[in-house]
Amino acid sequence: MIRKAIIAAATLSTIALPAVASADPVIGQPTPCVRVTDLAGPDFEVKQCGISDVDQHRAGLDNNGGAHCGPASLYNVLHYWAHEKNAPVGWLTTKVKNLDPKDQADYNVITNSIGRIGVDAKYDGGTRMSNLRTAWTIATKPARDVGWTAVTAGVDTNGAADFGGDLAKKLARGPVQMVYGRYSAGPQNSLQRGGGHIVTLVSVEGSFGGNTLQVRYMDPGRAGDHGVGDYLKTQSDYQTLNATMTKKAVYEYTPVKDDPETPMDESLTPGTYRWVTRWQITTPGSTAPTTQLVEGYNWFEMAPPVG
Repeated sequence: MIRKAIIAAATLSTIALPAVASADPVIGQPTPCVRVTDLAGPDFEVKQCGISDVDQHRAGLDNNGGAHCGPASLYNVLHYWAHEKNAPVGWLTTKVKNLDPKDQADYNVITNSIGRIGVDAKYDGGTRMSNLRTAWTIATKPARDVGWTAVTAGVDTNGAADFGGDLAKKLARGPVQMVYGRYSAGPQNSLQRGGGHIVTLVSVEGSFGGNTLQVRYMDPGRAGDHGVGDYLKTQSDYQTLNATMTKKAVYEYTPVKDDPETPMDESLTPGTYRWVTRWQITTPGSTAPTTQLVEGYNWFEMAPPVG
């Protein structure tokens, strides 16, 4: 099946979409990715290469992968460490470095691997960032068993002294998972979260201590062929999305969830309000009915045995 990637219009000032050289004999062949790690300040620019963009929508996963953005984006992170750094990550006899998401022969094994990540991350119709870090620890055990180090941690936008600058430093070490919530109008001029999405960040540009970032990321839910033909059984073309992130003070409302184990309906009791720091993410031409607010990210780092 011939697929065409949908690339959002560029918004980065210094990181442009790959151009086609006039002498290139293959029409549409992108130029090689060039890694950038400029952290000299006061401005920074970081770009990682060699990151996969696996689809989350797959036959064989719960709801055809409709809520597997977390496991799919974590697979992208593991792909980077396996293919770019030769880390022996995976599960039992399944090693990520032996798999190519663009090879149809590996499609089902990768689907099973995404499903395994979901199980390890306690998938229950969705996954949480903390549980995805647990899934990372499980997938990197084969590497740690032969002397590699593997660490991970999560960062919340709220309370971060320099969220953008720290994000750039972590991305310079490897790809990160970034989560944003979808917010709608709540009571008393607040914003209320109605769900979220997880993507794989591949580049960031901005200033230390600044309030605006230009980013590029892989979105496991985006595909040029979504809903077309056998899209649930084949990998779509890789694509990156450009976006702007802007620091915001948000008045957030959180309703009380009902506890099914109690006789009363807790959801009828008043919720809570608080001011939090988030980063609004916008993409060119977006018509999303909700406000998309970045809430944090997971970072990952590995190192081979010494000696």
